[in-house]
Amino acid sequence: PMRDGHTDPPLDPVGEEQARRLADRLSLASIDAIYASTLQRTHQTAAPLAAKLGIEPIVEPDLREVGLGEWEGYLFRKYTAERHPIAVQMFTEQRWDAIPGAESNEHFAARIRAGIVRIHAAHPDQRVVAFVHGGVIGMTMSIASGTNAFAFMGADNGSISEIVVLEENWAIR
Repeated sequence: PMRDGHTDPPLDPVGEEQARRLADRLSLASIDAIYASTLQRTHQTAAPLAAKLGIEPIVEPDLREVGLGEWEGYLFRKYTAERHPIAVQMFTEQRWDAIPGAESNEHFAARIRAGIVRIHAAHPDQRVVAFVHGGVIGMTMSIASGTNAFAFMGADNGSISEIVVLEENWAIR
């Protein structure tokens, strides 16, 4: 299934178990708000924690995954595994938009920054959990660290990355 131009598959049983384990781990932290993207897998991952804490997740559309244009769906994984020439170009140049019709790094970074700035404005000095996607995690860590866009690619499903937002400055903790 597709949503907002993105592939929108549900979690598989492994993802459901990862979501339960995340809820167990994070339920001990003092959490003020939970956010998710528009894609169903982030809502399904957030659901066990939201139920434990009694917090309704808030949708932040700008935290949806990078738009992969003509490679949306399973083509991205297929072509990167096959070392398709465009995939090689994408990794060499570290640009999503090497893929035909894909979102540019600049647009993706601006979108992520806008979403996080809105969350920070709504929850200053609070702890917020955002359930997002691998590309979003990579770009967020890139913005926070000032490194290249692909430096943090490959976040594991169910992993936890932490940033501290201090107005314009972000830090990785």
